[in-house]
Amino acid sequence: MHGPRAFQYATRSSPANKKKKAICMTPMVRIAALTNYLEVARHLGLNPQQMLSQVGLSQSMLEHPEQRIPTAAAVRLLEESARASGCETFGLRMAESRQLADFGVISLLLTHQATLRDALDTIVQYRHLLNDSLALYVDEEGRTVILREELLTVPPMPIRQGIELAIGVLYRLCGALLGPHWQPLSVNFTHDAPTDLQVHRRLFHCKIEFGSEFNGIVCPAAALDAANPMADPAMVRHARSFVDSLPGASDGSTLNEVRKAIYLFLPMGRATIEQIAQSLGLNVRTLQRRLEDNGVTFSDLINEVRRELVLRYLENPRYTLGRIADLLGYSMPSSFTRWFALQFGMAPAAWRREHGRKEQE
Repeated sequence: MHGPRAFQYATRSSPANKKKKAICMTPMVRIAALTNYLEVARHLGLNPQQMLSQVGLSQSMLEHPEQRIPTAAAVRLLEESARASGCETFGLRMAESRQLADFGVISLLLTHQATLRDALDTIVQYRHLLNDSLALYVDEEGRTVILREELLTVPPMPIRQGIELAIGVLYRLCGALLGPHWQPLSVNFTHDAPTDLQVHRRLFHCKIEFGSEFNGIVCPAAALDAANPMADPAMVRHARSFVDSLPGASDGSTLNEVRKAIYLFLPMGRATIEQIAQSLGLNVRTLQRRLEDNGVTFSDLINEVRRELVLRYLENPRYTLGRIADLLGYSMPSSFTRWFALQFGMAPAAWRREHGRKEQE
């Protein structure tokens, strides 16, 4: 049994740590993200009210699905519940019964989109109404597409249960829209496999890859444009008009949006300011000005995300130091080692030894 482990951050002070500053607002999520929590917790023998209170939540809050809570509280709840129950698939079990209706005010808009591509674009467009921390990117590569997902928390913390819940929900969304046409090639997770794969195999009817370089779903490119049999253009117009009238429909923190883009683009080798500005529909100067208004630079954000990702990668023994360097955008392992020592006061190999991690041969 390999239960969730708390990430241990720098054990020694360093100049970089002393200069480090909080550069992001607290990301929020609809409490509907915890749909099915009570049922799964009780099934596994937990006291849901007790678990909720440990992270500053209450059972009565779950009765108001549009209420927003800190993403960190929801993620911590899932990790603590997995640990307390000894169930490595807690988040995935919550995803098993998710429905389109659980997307709240944009549910009707999603249901009647003409294609899966349109539905994914809708989720990206109205992401601020759902979850400030969830990043989704459609990466088209010839005849295949990778639906990449990342989950950001402030402060950084283990996210295994949260990312499995997010990918499980995305998988079910695609299946609900496409029916038998939904035939993905693989589901990918950066973390290691659980001891028992029964729940994964029950939900995902395709190849499952652990220790991958990304979290997400790989599917044929044709799936994006397969017709949704439930599509109704009139309902889309009606639903979009309603959603656009809601407060916050187009709001979003520039810092959070840039961080999410870096999380997605860095392992792909595309985390340049030009690429990220383009992905946000901005020119480079506008993006720089918005970051300056918040007292940070693009380099600050790159460094912040690297600090968060590197410890997640080091926790996984499948990742060699060379592979980690590459995923963080370093062409030379020596450059990665120098950066890590500056940030954490020791070499990455020493960090692994000190924290009981060892690369797999």
